[in-house]
Amino acid sequence: MLQSILEIRHLRTLIALRDTGSLVRAAQLLNLTQSALSHQIKLLEDRYDAQLFERKSVPPQFSTTGLRLLQLADTALPLIEEAERDVARLALGRSGQLRIVVECHACFDWLMPAMDAFRQRWPEIELDIVSGFHSDPIALVTQNRAEVAVVSREGSDEAVDYHALFRFEIMALLANDHPLTAKAYLTARHFTDQTLITYPVPDEVIDVVRQVLAPAGAEPAHRRTTELTVAMLQLVASGRGVATLPLWAVQNYLDRGYVTARRVGSKGLTGRLYMACTPGTSEQPWLADFVRITRENCFKSLPGIELL
Repeated sequence: MLQSILEIRHLRTLIALRDTGSLVRAAQLLNLTQSALSHQIKLLEDRYDAQLFERKSVPPQFSTTGLRLLQLADTALPLIEEAERDVARLALGRSGQLRIVVECHACFDWLMPAMDAFRQRWPEIELDIVSGFHSDPIALVTQNRAEVAVVSREGSDEAVDYHALFRFEIMALLANDHPLTAKAYLTARHFTDQTLITYPVPDEVIDVVRQVLAPAGAEPAHRRTTELTVAMLQLVASGRGVATLPLWAVQNYLDRGYVTARRVGSKGLTGRLYMACTPGTSEQPWLADFVRITRENCFKSLPGIELL
């Protein structure tokens, strides 16, 4: 009788390779080195004496053998994950709540799909978003007014755990006929005679202010705020100011030529996002699943992000 060498990690590798379309991105998704991922694939190919996919095709074109193993993965992994959730529920009980406070206005673009996916897997957990802007979202977590805060920085408070999500590039957005489109990238001084359009949040959570302008002692000539991303882009497109937003939040507008983007700094401006919660919430089995679902959904759907 043929003794199987298949492990859960092998099935997850095949799923990740199919879903991400490349060895590099599959390795990033699984938090493996590319060498380790390639070793897994070679082990399976040696075992079954067959190539699993065409190496030169992008995305990978799976062989008959690879497709059969993918079929197994699509069948087995959901059953395994469902059983693990059921075991966790036996210890957890049949109810719970997950209230989320969000520091980033643009985050709703990816948060809602992640919540929808989580709700299907944990229907007994009541999901809710804490409405309104909160200048100190971590305080809501420590005061038990929210279970999770989506924030842009890690803190040093030992009473709070930080679960890394992803990093991304923040682009400067300009009207298509703006003189600064002639620049390869923008520096702090380029903002000093401009109207900077931002969300109505404190400067310490605005990356371009915190990372670029404040260290250079630079100030924009004028400031303007709006709560809506689409309103911000409309103001930029009509020449009433410049803005800085995550690439993943504006890629569709760039593809349509609505506005023009330039990097901030020669190496670009990087933003980061984390989920913050108390250690007690970190111990809940559904929290790890929510973090994983969010990371995987965002990695597969948002352009230009890298997992932390």
